[in-house]
Amino acid sequence: MQNVEKFISLFTEDGTFNDESAGVTYTGKKELGLPVEIYAKAFPDMHRELYDMYVSGDVVVVELSLNGTHKGPLKLPSGTIPATGNRIQTPCRDVFRIKDGKVLSFNCYTAATVLLGQIGVLGNLGAAFAAEEK
Repeated sequence: MQNVEKFISLFTEDGTFNDESAGVTYTGKKELGLPVEIYAKAFPDMHRELYDMYVSGDVVVVELSLNGTHKGPLKLPSGTIPATGNRIQTPCRDVFRIKDGKVLSFNCYTAATVLLGQIGVLGNLGAAFAAEEK
């Protein structure tokens, strides 16, 4: 189970979570935990594998992958994708800006095309490209 309250407590009062792949910014105590809840519901066994971390002043960059099984609905701004049962191991880069020991901004760059391909959503791209050539 994800600790949403703990996650929210790590942010400054005006902190933001920017889901760059979805084009959505979350702010405030009511919104900051939403992406955690969305991904926990879609991938209840999700875990992160950290590869590298880089720190420069108040900026922290983390290179990682998001890993899990698509067992629940994945709610996206464009609609909801029902569970496929497919496993993901999706590359991701997170950029944190820290202020007074708390997260001022969290920019999450999930490789959305990789994730969507791994859960089977992009399975018919060939038809889209063929239609474009006509």
